[in-house]
Amino acid sequence: MRNKVVIGTRTSKLALYQTHKVKKELKKNFPDLDIGVLEVKTKGDILLDKPLDRNLDKGFFVKEIQELLLTNKIDIAVHSLKDLPVEQLDELKISAILKRGNPKDVFLSRKNKKLSDFTESDLIGTTSLRRKAQLLKLNPKLKIKDVRGNVDTRIKKMIEGQYDGLVMAAAGIERLKLNKHITEYLEYELFLNAPGQGAIAVEINSKNDELDKIVSTINHEKTMICTKNERNFMKKMGGGCNYPIGAHSYVNEGKLILEGIVLSLDGKKSIKHRVESSNLNEDLSIDLSKKFNEENVRDLINEIDNEIK
Repeated sequence: MRNKVVIGTRTSKLALYQTHKVKKELKKNFPDLDIGVLEVKTKGDILLDKPLDRNLDKGFFVKEIQELLLTNKIDIAVHSLKDLPVEQLDELKISAILKRGNPKDVFLSRKNKKLSDFTESDLIGTTSLRRKAQLLKLNPKLKIKDVRGNVDTRIKKMIEGQYDGLVMAAAGIERLKLNKHITEYLEYELFLNAPGQGAIAVEINSKNDELDKIVSTINHEKTMICTKNERNFMKKMGGGCNYPIGAHSYVNEGKLILEGIVLSLDGKKSIKHRVESSNLNEDLSIDLSKKFNEENVRDLINEIDNEIK
């Protein structure tokens, strides 16, 4: 059994929090394991002035870390699962996903106003096409502008008055204990989360069976099942993590449930469906994608493609 591993991670406060959480979980099972951390700046951390709602290359926040995995310069990579492309490289493997945090989106505002009280005179910051589309679906008059930077950077921009409100992932805010800025949690009926949102993924080189045995001990099976359904749905829709596609899978009263939504960029068109099964191992993305294909989702995806490109 190996006695040392190196974890690769992004440099943000949230990424480091997630990495130390993985490290702590591994230490519970392998107290003698020497775990080092290598901080890596990805293209997404460097090109902070580049809007994410364009046809950027996949792996914007993970590519440099994955390259270190492929060349065995690190042993483990820790990612926010929603940043990982759904097209998984054969040479790499998600060996574990930790128990999921809160998958919801939250609304933050400078003057503690709720989203329903915002008008065209208030400016909301988000770079996510999914969030933009769902905001515009709720209120076409909302004024939305891109905002880049880490969690604390974006909140600072709001406090300084550059934005009146922000839409962000609940899990990141909660992990950094910034809850005081949350005005409201956005319910799934109005706002479906990004596939994998709130989950921490642990990736390894797929050829490393010994490391797989170590890392897989911290896997949370229910989270793995649910997030796999969400990501499979996005993959079947043909969109990447920059697309206006939401998906939420969960287990309730012994049933596995998967909900999905695809929206036009302006929020005026949307397709939304829900499927469920008593078989927790079923790939619900197959049934859900059928429902979307029956409503000509391909036309909507092509429309999004053309607008992005």
